[in-house]
Amino acid sequence: MSGWSEHDIPDQHGRTAIVTGANSGLGHATARALARRGARVVLACRSAERGTAARDRLRAEVPGADVEFAPLDLADLDSVRGFADAWRTAGDRRLDLLVNNAGVMALPHRLTADGFEMQFGVNHLGHFALTGLLLPSLLATPGSRIVTVSSFMHHTANIDIHDLNSTRGYRRWTAYGRSKTANLLFVHELARRLAARGGHPVAAAAHPGYARTNLQTAAPRMEGRRSAERVIELGNLLLAQSAEAGALPTLYAATAPGVRPDSFTGPAVLSWRGAPAPARRARWTTDDRASGRLWEESVRLTGVTWPELATDPDTAS
Repeated sequence: MSGWSEHDIPDQHGRTAIVTGANSGLGHATARALARRGARVVLACRSAERGTAARDRLRAEVPGADVEFAPLDLADLDSVRGFADAWRTAGDRRLDLLVNNAGVMALPHRLTADGFEMQFGVNHLGHFALTGLLLPSLLATPGSRIVTVSSFMHHTANIDIHDLNSTRGYRRWTAYGRSKTANLLFVHELARRLAARGGHPVAAAAHPGYARTNLQTAAPRMEGRRSAERVIELGNLLLAQSAEAGALPTLYAATAPGVRPDSFTGPAVLSWRGAPAPARRARWTTDDRASGRLWEESVRLTGVTWPELATDPDTAS
């Protein structure tokens, strides 16, 4: 893994990838790298205007790229179901790679269309539902992978299974940390259930370290806190690595040979920057009981039942 870079991505011709939140930042960098190596890439984005602009930009950046835009709002389960329905009805479409990249960070208190706290709803529940609905395509494609993007900020907060939507008092950074812990618990439980079924596809996680994207400035801009936005922009300029560098752990988990189920990849240097390397994760993110309970609650909240993986690994005979 030492020194691994975009040049080490294996040939992706004949493979199809969906990347959520691919209109900017890490998602766009991930989609561009996959397209450069020959993958067919679907940019799954909330805004049609930004999504089509990103598609056109990527086609200009990578001449001949096989890339398309498809609308997906992870804050609205009807949109998630619509995306999955459109995928299924488009015909015999292989799905080699699902990159659960989109996310929101440290927002003022907001609710999704379905009434969930926005960070938990988008970062975890939206991707939980999307992955479950697309699982038949992933199961039907040999060698497929599911990569979910978490954060080193998951170390700041475990989930509260009794208050997943932060109704007992909302603290934006705690809610963000909880949503990123939920990402890792999801990957852990998904990997367990896939192993019980036969081990395919591979479910893995990654994080970008401190990468220069618009994720950090979204909340201050939303609230009109221009001074805070400027401080963050300065920090990004002086301290953060590029979005292209931040995307490397995701790309490693998505394409490198021998990636293990439930692995967690991040930047090598203090989880901050550098080439992809095994990332340190909080002990609570590999708790079988916690991951199972979160799975059950996520099924209840989203209505996505995962019939192919409905058996709890701990109770399977």
